[in-house]
Parts: sequence; C-alpha cells; structure tokens
Amino acid sequence: MTTPNRIPDALLDAIDARFGARWRIASDGGRLVVVHPRPLARPGVPRRALSPGMTLARIESTLQRHGIHRAHLLPMRWRRDTDLTISAVQALDPWLKDGASRVWREGYLPQPVARFTGERDASGRLKDGFLTSFVNVSCVQRIRSVQQHVELIDAWIHVLSTLGVHASRLSLRGDTSVWRRGAVEGITLFISCDGAAIGDAVLLWHAADPARMASDLGSGLERLRWVVSGQPWRPLIHSELADHADTDMLDAVRTATLLLMSGIRPAARGAGAAVRRVARCVSRRHASIGLSRAVRFHHAYWTEVGVRGLGWPLVAALLEQVVLDHANQSRDCA
Repeated sequence: MTTPNRIPDALLDAIDARFGARWRIASDGGRLVVVHPRPLARPGVPRRALSPGMTLARIESTLQRHGIHRAHLLPMRWRRDTDLTISAVQALDPWLKDGASRVWREGYLPQPVARFTGERDASGRLKDGFLTSFVNVSCVQRIRSVQQHVELIDAWIHVLSTLGVHASRLSLRGDTSVWRRGAVEGITLFISCDGAAIGDAVLLWHAADPARMASDLGSGLERLRWVVSGQPWRPLIHSELADHADTDMLDAVRTATLLLMSGIRPAARGAGAAVRRVARCVSRRHASIGLSRAVRFHHAYWTEVGVRGLGWPLVAALLEQVVLDHANQSRDCA
C-alpha cells in the first residue's frame, strides 16, 4: 500500500510511466504540466454541437469499452453535509467519509447538480462557461492504486477524443501537493483544451485510511459542449430564449425547473430555500405574463439528460406562484 506521504511521488511516477513516451511532462516544486509534443491549433470554424443526450451516450459507449458502466442518478435533495447534490463525487461519501465499504453510486455518473459558486463579472452577472445548475459528467469509483487512477485519466482522454477533441489540444496541469477537507485528502489536476478548462482529475483517499482510495474524473456537460463546438455560450445554453430575456434570469428558471421537477418545494430553509433564492432572480412581470416557454425548454433539457419528475406545466405554475408570492411579500413589507 502507498503511504500518504508517498502518494504525490507515486502519482508522478504513474503519470510518467503511462504518458512519458507520448507526452511532454514537466514537474518542478510540486507543479506538474503534461502536454502533447505536437500541439494543434484550435479549429477556426465552430462545429455543430452534439445534443446533450448524444454527448452523454457517446461518453457512455466509450467508458463501457473500458469496463465502466453508467450509474443511476443521485437525488437532488441530499440531506447530508449539503442540502442539494453539488457534485457527482458525493456518490462515494460512505467510502471516503464514513468508513463504510459501500457507495451510493459508482461508475459513469452524469449527475445534475446545483451550486451557487459560478464566477461572475464586475456587474454580478454569470460569466460565460458558468451556470448555477449543470450536469457534472463524471467517472467516480473506488480504486486500488494510484496507477489505476492514472489509467482512468487515460480513459478520459479517450472519451474526449471520441467527442472530437484530439489529444494534441489537451493539457494536464496542477499542484501535486495534498489538500484536506474533513476526513478526505486529495490531489487535483486540471484538464484543459486549447487553454480553456474543461474538467479535472481528482485522486482522493480517506485521511485516516489511505487504502480507501477513489478517483473522480469529470467535466461540466455544458462547458464541454461549449469548448468542443466553439459555439457562443448563451445561445448554446438557452437557444433563442437568450435573445429575449436576461440570461441570469434564464439561469434561475433553469435551476428552479430542475429543483421543482425533482420534487423540491420552496421553503424557508434546507433544499427548498434554494428554490426561493433562484425565484428572486425572476421578475414579477415575467411571472405575470407566464414562464411556460422558458420552463418547457429547460424541462426538456433536464429530461434529455435523465431527470424524471413533475411535468413542465406544473413546474411552470409552481414557479410563477413562488415568484408572485415573493413579489407580493416584498410589496407588503415596503
């Protein structure tokens, strides 16, 4: 078994053994850079983006050839250290955090998540490439060794190639120093395409029992489709709705649609507080006119990526009511 203080060196050795003959590897003071020896320029002409469902199916088919199978989605209401599911790697919590031999899910997990950490510009608007809710396309599983983690990185590079990203456009960079969050320690390396971040490769283990090791590889589906296709961000995510409404409001409708169709109702605290939070970003005027078109569009997206739940007419009615109730309460308090 690799001891904790040896894990960074073991990771470097495994990367060199796996990629050294095909890639340029530089390591200095804990910083690691892995690049292709013959980098290619980004294609100048944007490509037609694969549909979300087709992208997920292609990833699934590729990972199956590596013996990795698709897992069922986690619930959006988490009820543990977070109110909502914020990352696919939460599927491994029993193994990594609780000292149990089981996991909630394992394998290829294209998990819808919601988190309020997206980067914003000086005016407070979400930057291109960031959303409050997105699909965390991940390969999360228990592993026996650092070498197996590196083998999974190689498999993920194969996944990207099937989506149209040649290895010569990729780089793997990061700091091999160990971070710690609670009972979990890890090393994070970042995967970029043409200099744009498209995912990460995280080696994880239980701090008190490093034999409990796991791998978390993945990307945001939406960012992946954006970088691969070269299409403009806003119409790629919101289609023609981006021409008629503020994209931060559309982001709020998108997130509320996911939460409501997942059975989460507005509440003062817990998961339901997130519904109220995003609803405050939707104007009373839009709710009064009706949100059915925007809800229907985003509901179709979540359905395509595997979410099941309330139909869009009920979701639209619920969201409109939440927005109007908040507007009325604010007016009464004025």
